[in-house]
Formats: sequence, C-alpha cells, structure tokens
Amino acid sequence: MATKKTAKKGSRKPNSGFMKPITPDASLAKIVGEQAQPRTQITSKLWAYIKKKGLQNKKDRRQIDADDLLKAIFNGKKQVSMFEMTKLVAQHVK
Repeated sequence: MATKKTAKKGSRKPNSGFMKPITPDASLAKIVGEQAQPRTQITSKLWAYIKKKGLQNKKDRRQIDADDLLKAIFNGKKQVSMFEMTKLVAQHVK
C-alpha cells in the first residue's frame, strides 16, 4: 500500500524573481509611483487604480478599458485583456 508524504504546513517562501525590486518607467510611474518595488506590488497598485476608476469592463470582467494614463502603458490600445496587460506592463519596467 502506497503512503502519501505529508507536506509541512509552513510559510511559503516567495519567488525571488517576483520580489526583486524593479523600477517603473515614466508612464507607469504616474500610476504606481516612481520608487523601485516588487513586481507583485506594481500589479496590486495597477489593479487598485483600475478598480478605483471603474475601468474593468462591465460585461466581460476580463477586459480592461483604458483611460489616458493606461493607453500610454497599453501601446495606445483602448481595451486589453487582463492577461495581455501583464505582458504590456513588463515593457514599462527596468
């Protein structure tokens, strides 16, 4: 009879790649701030901005409707999916 190994329930260590501070460029800094911060924090601040401004599409919640600040980040697109957004944001960090 096979036995399962039980995993320790401890705190997970965050992936160091996500926790490494990165610097946003000028257009992204208008939303998330100029200081270097982890990718996860940049994403959280971006989502807070989107929700505060009501930019998530009402019919399809996976779509983000861009305002003027977001259009600069989204390469001029009026609407992007939340999955495409992460790729576009990656082009605006150092």
